[in-house]
Amino acid sequence: MSGLSSYDGVLNHFPSVRGLWVPSGRTADAIQGDGSADELDHTNTRHRSPRSPRSRRNSNQSRSRSTSEDSHRSTQSSSTPSHKPLKLNYKCKFILRGHRKGVVQVRYSPNGRWIASCSADGTIKIWDAETGKHLRTMEGHLAGVSTIAWSPDSNTIASGSDDKVIRLWDRATGKPYLTPLLGHHNYVYSVAFSPKGNVIASGSYDEAVFLWDLRARRQMRSLPAHSDPVGAVDFILDGTLVCSCSTDGLIRVWDIATGQCLRTLVHEDNAPVTTVRFSPNGRYILSHTLDSCIRLWDYVAGTCKKTYQGHVNNKYSLGGSFGFSGNQGFISSGSEDGDILFWDVSTKELIQKVHGHEGVVCWVDTAPGPNGAIVSAGLDGTVRIWVDVGDEDGSPRLDDLHLESQKADHVKQENGEDEDMGGYRDEERDDRDEERQRRYSNDTPRDDMSVDRERSRERDMDKDRERESERDRSELRSLEKMEED
Repeated sequence: MSGLSSYDGVLNHFPSVRGLWVPSGRTADAIQGDGSADELDHTNTRHRSPRSPRSRRNSNQSRSRSTSEDSHRSTQSSSTPSHKPLKLNYKCKFILRGHRKGVVQVRYSPNGRWIASCSADGTIKIWDAETGKHLRTMEGHLAGVSTIAWSPDSNTIASGSDDKVIRLWDRATGKPYLTPLLGHHNYVYSVAFSPKGNVIASGSYDEAVFLWDLRARRQMRSLPAHSDPVGAVDFILDGTLVCSCSTDGLIRVWDIATGQCLRTLVHEDNAPVTTVRFSPNGRYILSHTLDSCIRLWDYVAGTCKKTYQGHVNNKYSLGGSFGFSGNQGFISSGSEDGDILFWDVSTKELIQKVHGHEGVVCWVDTAPGPNGAIVSAGLDGTVRIWVDVGDEDGSPRLDDLHLESQKADHVKQENGEDEDMGGYRDEERDDRDEERQRRYSNDTPRDDMSVDRERSRERDMDKDRERESERDRSELRSLEKMEED
């Protein structure tokens, strides 16, 4: 991403489902009904454990730098050249139903074809990003699922739960790999794949960040990261750094090769940080905090560059994302009042606000590429897909997609009747063939030999990707078989 991308601070993930603030000692299984905001209002009293002397010392050292830089940038912004106004017009296209409780996180796959959602009902669901069709329901956790992450090849999903377990799932079959990742002593709040897909970082209520070697299926490093629960972790683009955040008010940047903490970030308000995310260009960290602020940090300088406001975030762990409209960047986030908000990254201007859900909007994610759709998750139990319709007067078609009961879904999958992923590779090829056909239609001047060469090259690349994915799956199956023996 060019220019600044924003998140400031790190949002809190408290015992239970990610995006859902629940007081200490209360798990996702204790949440009844659909997990609405009204149902949980009486529990929303924040409890923080005492900070260690080291945490307080780091906090004091960093405050003055963070404050002065933020105000300095605000002064500069008034004298910068005029910025082309960014316009967005996101409208809801699909409402996806099926989870029995609040949905706390949603993620687009790296290739943009699928959406994964996780819920306090203990399940993970896979949806077709283009049509909104339900494809898979993954069951196996013994408590609410707080976090999910896609592998870089879009073939594997990692999930973390209140049952203290991290599981890996095969997207194509919906089945878990036999060996879960065990080691955390409390709720798992966050998981993230490295860009190469060979390492997973995880954060937990036990205040630690773990790094896992996926090939060996073992913990390779434990980082004594924070003095309070760890709400989120994220890898930088080249995979050399991991950032983490906590309710202790700190954001930390780690060298994964040495386990050394390279930088500690803290704002003068020292609000609990619930989520963090590296910007696409790797230069900044975006954080959510429980003072209704989203902040963009220059982690090398240790300073807060921009603060985005307008949403409500005092009780729950909310997540947002970066996006692009043309060559301009924006930030999107949910809000506790049911809205979804969009800010211009550069100017901090609030450029759109839409009513997103009936209750808290826990998570927002953006599809890969410019002008991408966004997906949101809420405590109302729904997942919603939004598209930017530009200057159109009318809204796109709104499809309210109702799923059958979870039991029916499970029975269909067990009987092999689910119409989900059968032939998904053929569908993927068909989509690419249609695109190529449009690209090389008779209306476009072309060199037939050049067209044939490009088609052949693309087919070869498709085959290479499939072979590589099959090798990875075969290696994982071999490792599991060895462990069984």
